[in-house]
Amino acid sequence: MKLRMNWITLRVRDLEASLEFYHRILGLPVERRFESRGRQIVMLGTEGQPKLELIQGSDPALKPECGVSVGFEVGSLDEAMAELSNEGIPVARGPVSPNPSLRFLYILDPDGFEVQLAEHL
Repeated sequence: MKLRMNWITLRVRDLEASLEFYHRILGLPVERRFESRGRQIVMLGTEGQPKLELIQGSDPALKPECGVSVGFEVGSLDEAMAELSNEGIPVARGPVSPNPSLRFLYILDPDGFEVQLAEHL
């Protein structure tokens, strides 16, 4: 069986706050926005890459403390930290360097999910 990641789904309390975070601040492009079964859905990401699907809901099915995080690679962790600081987004954990070729940190999205930003050196 040959698999390829399609998307990761997050059920979010406030779709507009999540769009502000993932689209405006982190820069993920909106691929499409639509309604299904009475729920607003937004697909974020670029062609050829796994997408992030945000579904508006009153109660996330996945709780932030479950241990799941969403990870993104950045060109420069230092530049990312400066941009996050300018947006008033604190670093929740890190930066961490588990080996000489990797540095990463975690921030929290509006629902409290951990978002990892990693730089491969």
